[in-house]
Parts: sequence; structure tokens; C-alpha cells
Amino acid sequence: MCSQKFNRRQALQAAFAASTLSLVDRCTADETSADPPSYLAGMKAAYAKDPRGAAIEWFESAKFGLFLHYGLYSLLGRGEWVQINEKIRVADYAKLADRFTAEKFDADFITDLALDAEMKYINITTRHHDSFCLFDSKYTEFKSTNTPAKRDLVAELAVQCQAKGLAFFLYYSHGRDWRHPHAPNNWGWGGSARPKYDPPETHYVQGKTHDLQIYVEFMKNQITELLTNYGPIAGIWLDGIGVPKSRQNKIDQFKTQELYEHIWSLQPQVLVSYKQGLLGNEDFKAPERNWKGESDVPLELCDTLQPHGWGYKESDNGKHKSADQVMQMLDKASQIPANLLLNTGPLPDGSIHPDDVATLREVGRRLR
Repeated sequence: MCSQKFNRRQALQAAFAASTLSLVDRCTADETSADPPSYLAGMKAAYAKDPRGAAIEWFESAKFGLFLHYGLYSLLGRGEWVQINEKIRVADYAKLADRFTAEKFDADFITDLALDAEMKYINITTRHHDSFCLFDSKYTEFKSTNTPAKRDLVAELAVQCQAKGLAFFLYYSHGRDWRHPHAPNNWGWGGSARPKYDPPETHYVQGKTHDLQIYVEFMKNQITELLTNYGPIAGIWLDGIGVPKSRQNKIDQFKTQELYEHIWSLQPQVLVSYKQGLLGNEDFKAPERNWKGESDVPLELCDTLQPHGWGYKESDNGKHKSADQVMQMLDKASQIPANLLLNTGPLPDGSIHPDDVATLREVGRRLR
């Protein structure tokens, strides 16, 4: 069984390598020859006329998506904020990469599970606040392909989503980074920009030599990779809004509007969100669970199958949400109206928590 799974994984990776160029060509070709991405297959005429308009129309009808928080923090089983909560030093945290195998991360299983649950899209943490990447980026060595896993998990999911008609959204931590030397520092920004190390972390650049624009360029380069190396992408889902929001007089230093325009120039159908909205011109808002208010753009509520957190927490075992609770979430979202982006935190080995598998399958059964 293990060798069969390994051979299938190798085949998927080979298929991705062979198909990436054609997928990218398809979504950047001129309108007269380009077919829409598979998730927009039924909207060919609308897509030819207005790719982003078609994508927004699709998004409003999608209703239900799967969120995946997976990374080095999963190995510790204490949530995705463990580095800042426990003030783990940058060098010590980086040692977790030596233990990252993702041996049971199965994109085929995950996408089938999403379909079983009647979900229409998947969103994965390509790079969380710890700056560890689940994709092969040439702009950092801190990535899954440099671990014992030696795998590009984003690539594997991209192939499966495209093959099965699921839209693929990419979470990317924009405002907050706890590793990059030139990311926002605590002395200039709020919003949990950095762990509060004592003594200060020498990995970070301080004082006048700190240059936020180096970090801004780094992010643009990585997002460019995500939009040119992985075929059709449905959306870029930015996080870390608390940091730029903490200093409104300096918010333009992030060059966020330039980034949005760059994203749309690379793939015109891509939807951009930044939580509850950073600039106000995002394609949709994606606030967390208990959001209240009105919106002039589509809404997506993100919530989790764990009691509260997003990354795997061992202490939550036995406390995950039931199918009844998920159905209540879906009902609440439909009344707003909003989509529900429902999160699961894969186990350290990359497998989906068995309680969540059972719940999602039961939810799908009820929806059908």
C-alpha cells in the first residue's frame, strides 16, 4: 500500500511538471483562444467577456470551501501561533524543518474529501506568519522542498483541483512575518508583528538598516511565483492585516494597491481578499466567524472544525465540531449571505484528523 501511494504521488508530481506550462499558457492566452479554468467551465461566455466578473459571480454561488492550515507548527501540535506564544527563537523554530515529512499529506484524498462534503473550493496556507513555504520558491530556503518531505504541496493540490473542477485559493501571510529580517518589527508596528523576544532577536534587522521595501519586494516575487507556476488560481487570500492597520499613516509602505494590480495582470480571474478589507477595493471580504455588519462586496466567513484555533492542537482532540454544528454554521452564513470557509488543521504527518473526515462526509451526505 505504501509503495502504491508513493508511486501515485510521483506520478502526480510528474504530471504537474508536464502540465504546468500548458495550464499557465491557458490562463494568460488571449481571450479568443483561452478556455476558463475548470471551476469556471460552465461560464465560458461570461469568462471571455469579463474574467473577474465571472469569477465573482461563481464565488457568490460557491457557498462552501475547505481551509487547510498546515506547516511546521503542526509538528508541535500547539496551534499556528506557537512561535509567538512561546517566544521560540527563529533558529530553534527553523529546526522543525528537519522533522517535516508530510508523509501522509494526500492531495488526492483531500480534494475527494472536499467534493464529498459538497465544497466548491480549497484554500491552503502557502506561507503562514512563520514564513515557512509549502511551495518551491527560489526566494527562500525555508520551504517544504528543502525538508525530508522534498515535496511541493501547493503543486500537488493544484493538479488535483484543476483535474476535479475545484477552485484553488492561496492563503499568503502578507502583513505579518516572524522570520524575514526586513519584515515589520515591533518597534515600528503593532498587530503582533514579531514575537517579543528578550533579549531582542539578532536574526532581525533593526534600526536604520531595516528596509521594509526588501520585504515588500520579497512578497511580490513569491506571489508572482504562485501565479505563474501553479496553473489557474481562483484567489489570493492575504492575512496579517493587524500589522499594516496598526499604523495607518504608514500603510502605503506596503504598496498593497500595486500588488493587487500586479495580481490581476498575471491572472485576470483571480479574486483578492484581505480579511475584512485593507484598502476597501478587494474582491471579497473574508472576516472570521463572528463578523457583523454589511458589505458592498461578497462575503466569506472563515471558521474552524477545532474549538477555536486553526493549526493542529493536540489538546483539542475529542473536541472537534460535529456535523450538527457545521450545518448551523452553513445556515448562519447563508442568512448573511456569505460563503463558509471551513478549516481543518492537518495532523503532523499531513493527514486530515479522522474526526474532521467523518464530520465532513456526514455534512456532504446531509447537503445531498
